[in-house]
Amino acid sequence: MTNNIDTRCGFVALVGAPNAGKSTLLNALVGTKVSIVTHKAQTTRTQVRGVVTLEKSQMVFVDTPGIFKPKRRLDRAMVHSAWSGAADADVLALIIDCKKGLTGQIEELIDGLSDYKQPKALILNKVDQVERSNLLALAQEINEKLNFDQTFMISALKGDGVKDFVDYCAEAMPIEPWHFPEDHLTDLTLALTAAEVTREKLFLRIHEEIPYAATVETEQFKTQKDGSYRIQQVIYVSRDGHKKIVLGKNGQTIKKIGEESRKELTEIFETKVHLFLFVKVREKWADDPSRYREMGLEFPQ
Repeated sequence: MTNNIDTRCGFVALVGAPNAGKSTLLNALVGTKVSIVTHKAQTTRTQVRGVVTLEKSQMVFVDTPGIFKPKRRLDRAMVHSAWSGAADADVLALIIDCKKGLTGQIEELIDGLSDYKQPKALILNKVDQVERSNLLALAQEINEKLNFDQTFMISALKGDGVKDFVDYCAEAMPIEPWHFPEDHLTDLTLALTAAEVTREKLFLRIHEEIPYAATVETEQFKTQKDGSYRIQQVIYVSRDGHKKIVLGKNGQTIKKIGEESRKELTEIFETKVHLFLFVKVREKWADDPSRYREMGLEFPQ
């Protein structure tokens, strides 16, 4: 690990409304998948960190949960996690889905960000889907409400404009020793990464029937003698009816979820993965403090 005094290191918080593309951007920044991506809003539940080391600068990008009006205890914990991630960062980046433009939700976010003194970057995402003249007008309108240090127009999905944002962040980092080895990409443990990948596959397959009443925990993660991984996971749902949906007719749904998760985990870990999934009912898991600790969230009273 490098810790010369001429190195730079710091944190960049990616904040925005749900489905602005924060997780897609984090994966594009890091160059590999570290955060789950679904078309379902609010799938990022805790702060996921991706590490990018560029020459002498190391940036720790924090994908925070989307900020929205919380209704349930889990929602409140996610929003608290997002704002605390912003408070701890050296640079704040507001990601906006430029197709949606300046919504009331974004105006509230801008008001919240105005209290922070850190350098701020505005990222207009999904620019490949909007006319350039509209983009320039939107950038001007937002900057009139809060003067951002830099505005970036990117397509996180295609990777366009991402390098310019990384270069800006590299210059903005404080002079500090690096926090991670040069080849480090995320602070997620392998077990948590595996749980997040399975949760993504679960959401993609049954998002209409069980939007948020499910979570995935890795109960066992073992390295076998041949170097392969044996992973045992439990999908927790809050009702018997939800368990039946996750299992599917003759166990077909959970089999598909397992196949898709195993395939992706094999690619991420670059070794054979033996994945075993179980479904259990835990009626009030969303009110259990230990579940929040498992997800890296504070339990709101």
